[in-house]
Amino acid sequence: MGKKFEAKRMEWWRSCTAWVRRAWSTPGHERNTALLVGKSALAATLAWWIAYDLLNAASPAFAPFSAVLIMNATVYKSVWQALRYTAAVTVGVAVQAAIGFLAGPDLFAFVLVAVIALCIGRWPALGEQRSQVATAAFFAFSTYATATTTADKVNQLGQIVLLVLIGCGLGVLVNLCVAPPLRYRSAEHGVQVLAGRIATLLDDMADGLCTGDVDADRAAKWRRAGESAQHAVGQARAGLHTAENSLPLNPRRLLPAHRGYLGFDRYRQSVDALERAVYQLGSLTRSLGRWRETEDTYTYSPVLKEYADFAASLRDIAHVIAELDSDTLAEQAEEMCRLAATAQEALQKVLGAAQDNNLPLSDASRPYGVLVVEATRLMEEFQNTCDALRDTADES
Repeated sequence: MGKKFEAKRMEWWRSCTAWVRRAWSTPGHERNTALLVGKSALAATLAWWIAYDLLNAASPAFAPFSAVLIMNATVYKSVWQALRYTAAVTVGVAVQAAIGFLAGPDLFAFVLVAVIALCIGRWPALGEQRSQVATAAFFAFSTYATATTTADKVNQLGQIVLLVLIGCGLGVLVNLCVAPPLRYRSAEHGVQVLAGRIATLLDDMADGLCTGDVDADRAAKWRRAGESAQHAVGQARAGLHTAENSLPLNPRRLLPAHRGYLGFDRYRQSVDALERAVYQLGSLTRSLGRWRETEDTYTYSPVLKEYADFAASLRDIAHVIAELDSDTLAEQAEEMCRLAATAQEALQKVLGAAQDNNLPLSDASRPYGVLVVEATRLMEEFQNTCDALRDTADES
């Protein structure tokens, strides 16, 4: 028992040490997380000091809570969250004030406050902070019920709004002044992950097609890999969205060191093209899954071999995209265009093998026509990706 506990403790310690080492040595998720935690702690501490020590507020926790709540990965989103959160709290307090001074702090008044606040909390304009309307109204009701005089009640309700303003203001200020996040690498990383998933699928397809191994189990594996790539499309778009949102209101974008990385058209076009490629790969894997189920007459081994070479040529392009780097984009774009020319030649061999073996491309009940069409469309999307990256590399 003791040895197992010690082993788990050592494993936990090694994992924590590795996490800290990654956060310290390389940019990425670990460093971003550590930075966000540190800034949140700083903003919360400043907010608590002002609310508790300077203002001697009755409910000082509102200030640090607000500072942490609006801290976000981008300054732009922090400002939006601060505005929405402040609006939600102000509305909630206003509802409580109106009902409280009209009906008093009894159960019937609480029911009215709850119903009205929850209804207002459905307002889409408040975004993610909609639920804070009811939360603020309930806390305000509690504060209002414990106050003894009218002046004290007004002071306590106003103090809630003031503390929220202090917390939100400090949260935005800390996020703006302490290493404001400029996440242009998020777009690049999203494309890299997506291309890596595609490369893995194409690599396995090339191996399976070359050996003629297209059984049901392998086809199911390809379909799962295609679904994983589809999930990576969403992640790539999220990374692109984060990168674009990190620019507004961020002073670091004005520094000369960052000016060459502030355009995201190349990544948007690449994600669009790769998303279409993922869709074509999904259709392709489904067709290959039906290949063995329907084939009983025609000789298809030469076509499978050529298809394997074609998949391998696309895999090579995907490998380059998976290592995309804005600093060496021009050289990588040239390499991708060279590999695209090789893939075009491989596609022509697929078409030639299909014609030489008299495959029934026009027979809708057999998969050959679909396979040829999907190969052509896949080539188009990879070519579009290469062209987009080369064109934007020439412009930068």
